[in-house]
Amino acid sequence: MGDDRPSVHSVLKAEPLFTARQAPLAASYNDQIRPLLDAIDKLRNLMVMKEGIQLPTIVVVGDQSSGKSSVLESLAGINLPRGQGICTRVPLIMRLQDNPRAERPELYLEFNGKVVHMDEDNISVAINDATNEIAGHGKAISNSPLTLVVKKDGVPDLTMVDLPGITRVPVHGQPENIYEQISEMIMEYIRPEESIILNVLSATVDFSTCESIRMSQMVDKTGKRTLAVVTKADKAPEGLLEKVTADDVNIGLGYVCVRNRIGDETYEEARLSEAKLFDTHPLLCKIDKSVVGVPVLAQKLTQIQATIMAKCLPEIVKKINDKLTANVAELKKLPQNLSSVAEAMTTLMRMLGSAKDSLRKILLRGEFDEYPEEKNMHCTARLVEMLNRYSHELQHCAENDPRANFLLEELEVLEEAKGMWLPNFLPRTAFLTLLQRKVKGISSKPPSFVARVWEYIEGVVIRVLMRHCENYPQLHSSTRRAASSLINKMKEKSMDRMMEFVEMEKLADYTCNPEYTLEWNNLMSQQNIFMDAINVVWKPSNIVLQGIGEVDVGNLRHRKQQIQEAFDLKMRITAYWEIVLRRFVDLMALHLLFSVQNLVNNEMEKEIVGQLIGPNGSGGMERMLEEAPSVAKKRDQLNRSIKLLRESAKVVANIMDRIATDGEYSD
Repeated sequence: MGDDRPSVHSVLKAEPLFTARQAPLAASYNDQIRPLLDAIDKLRNLMVMKEGIQLPTIVVVGDQSSGKSSVLESLAGINLPRGQGICTRVPLIMRLQDNPRAERPELYLEFNGKVVHMDEDNISVAINDATNEIAGHGKAISNSPLTLVVKKDGVPDLTMVDLPGITRVPVHGQPENIYEQISEMIMEYIRPEESIILNVLSATVDFSTCESIRMSQMVDKTGKRTLAVVTKADKAPEGLLEKVTADDVNIGLGYVCVRNRIGDETYEEARLSEAKLFDTHPLLCKIDKSVVGVPVLAQKLTQIQATIMAKCLPEIVKKINDKLTANVAELKKLPQNLSSVAEAMTTLMRMLGSAKDSLRKILLRGEFDEYPEEKNMHCTARLVEMLNRYSHELQHCAENDPRANFLLEELEVLEEAKGMWLPNFLPRTAFLTLLQRKVKGISSKPPSFVARVWEYIEGVVIRVLMRHCENYPQLHSSTRRAASSLINKMKEKSMDRMMEFVEMEKLADYTCNPEYTLEWNNLMSQQNIFMDAINVVWKPSNIVLQGIGEVDVGNLRHRKQQIQEAFDLKMRITAYWEIVLRRFVDLMALHLLFSVQNLVNNEMEKEIVGQLIGPNGSGGMERMLEEAPSVAKKRDQLNRSIKLLRESAKVVANIMDRIATDGEYSD
């Protein structure tokens, strides 16, 4: 195209191409915006709006009996269904296309995947039949659209969506909630920012009382995308000028006042009568000619339509491409359709391999990049916390309080351990007896800890496994069962090992840790203080012993026999008990590290594969070949969406190529 052809934007800034007195409804620049409008209509036919991509749309709304059908008839030059109550029961998408070279008008309906051609005399019958097929016979409404295509000489290039007229009171045969149904449908169409609201108002009513005004103001408070057409100007001319100039209801795109066709008038006669009315009527002639007449309405609508399409097209292209990219990526994430047991086994091993890698990271190496916000999955930190609590429980349980019944238990044990040997030797039996009592006192702690820690590990392992096999829900139950079974076996082994630790500590008193001797010597250095408190009765009976705390020795002053041996025994058991408690924690930690590593690296894969294959061969593998209904449904949805979006992308790519090549739509 040469440089002498006007752009859309330059045309929009130009003077009106036709006036109320002049000529056809079609404007010359329709030849330029037609490809753009066709592209939008193709996208609408593809139902790209189901993908959340809104299209620029002129939405026609109005209260019942506002003259909405008459306005649309005047624009299209055809007869629409008439009658009492709701005439429009489905969204009627009207695609008007100027076709000056056609010998006769071309009219057809598109609905339910079929096309029905008709002539001008049968339009109403055809629309009624199609409506009945979509919404059923009667007076109910449906949100499934019906498309009416009108290609004829003299119509403006426009696409509009006509919605049912708003009625508050249901008539016989209508649902009780007819108002709510219509309101919901209208709001769905006018809510998107891409929608232009053509609000049809009757001059005979107060605009502020119109339900259609209330609805449009809910979504377009400033009126920046609302155009009002005032019908029946000839019926109520008084005060109409004031109504449209005062604009008490925020109509940002302005008003157009029209006179609808009356009786058997032809559309040409109606336009002449309309022009005469606004020229000669003493009140209506005062209204500016730029806001009166159906031709002006057609011009305004085509201008607005061209502007909104040019504005929205780049964003539509971006949204289609973004949605297509996202859906293709999501489809690739779905599991592949498996066709053989070998493929299923390969997929299973790959899935288990990735699960093992995740578990190594979070259970062994302390990495938590896969679950950054889930502190419960920061496993090494949580295990250390559990070990610290376990250590605290051991240290501070009641059985470990060295001040309780200070030396009384030692004296009693020494009394019972007397034998025929030199008196200055401590009997080992006494030490072992005290040690066994203390070990027995805390023997419930290790198994309790084992149960808690393996319960936590089980939750982590199952969570990771479920994430890695989420695409194979048919494996969830067997994988969960295998993991739980394995964890239970590991827990039983840990229980057995802990009870072995307990029995070993009961059996013998041994350590090569030099801290035992150092601590015993340190504790024994307080023996003189202790004996002084025992022997000097006038001194306070409460003394503080390092490593023991404050004790009352008053009840020991009358039991001086074997008191020194009892003190020595107490200090020995106190020094050794610290070693024992640390050993319980250290051995537990080492055992856990070894068990978890063995679980992740060896046992888990073996257990799950064994569970899935089972005694009968490859039962679990065969289940993997059966795609889960939810995955199949998702795959089907994505494939259909991708097909739609690819077709949509071709449509917009063609128009964008034309824009880039010809410069038709650029400034």
